[in-house]
Amino acid sequence: MSVIIKTPEEIEKMRVAGRLAADVLEMIEPHVKPGVTTNELNDICHNYIVNEQKAIPAPLNYHGFPKSICTSLNHVVCHGIPDDKPMKNGDIINIDITVIKDGYHGDTSKMFAVGKVAPHAERLMKITRECMIKGIELVKPGAFLGDIGHVIQQYAEGNHYSVVREYCGHGIGAGFHEEPQVLHYGRAGTGIELQAGMIFTIEPMINAGKRQVKLNNKDGWTVTTSDRRLSAQWEHTILVTDTGYEVLTLRSDESF
Repeated sequence: MSVIIKTPEEIEKMRVAGRLAADVLEMIEPHVKPGVTTNELNDICHNYIVNEQKAIPAPLNYHGFPKSICTSLNHVVCHGIPDDKPMKNGDIINIDITVIKDGYHGDTSKMFAVGKVAPHAERLMKITRECMIKGIELVKPGAFLGDIGHVIQQYAEGNHYSVVREYCGHGIGAGFHEEPQVLHYGRAGTGIELQAGMIFTIEPMINAGKRQVKLNNKDGWTVTTSDRRLSAQWEHTILVTDTGYEVLTLRSDESF
């Protein structure tokens, strides 16, 4: 499959979907606190997306996924399924939001601290976000996908963390997951050359310990670190512009 270059009309729809996804993360922030369950977060997000935004939560029933958002706590790397267990003070959680509006997807995630978290957990969240930013800042026509993976891997490993290799970023548009695959490790100057009009996610998953992960065979979704140490992830949807990049899922508390 080849990479889809988006038309100006498609890009505008992606901007709308991206803004909505970012808006859900801003809306849910006050609800992320000790004692709240991830099912409660799921219900709040679902109702907001469907009733307020008049959009569709993309994860719901996607290949059988049972909920409207992904909630990945502590040693869960990605695809955590919301449940009825209350969050505790000191937990860290990734909330991953994808909305569909007018047939196009906006996909973004961020880390939240539940109450007061330990300094080592705070540092992992911070370095992981910096990994994502370093990857985003290299996006421009003529750059290579390998450049993104290389800078993320160098920065993560330079801070004594490891990069998950089994899961990666992806092209996005009318499809939830399109070409290309965006690896968060690799060699500079390799992979496809970026062109204006490409849209994809950059979403590094960084582990405090070893990079190896384990898939829960019971639910078929939840991915955890093999050594049970913490993992963090941040994600944005990125448009390659004529001169560089545009973050389509930018929140009001961020600037690039």
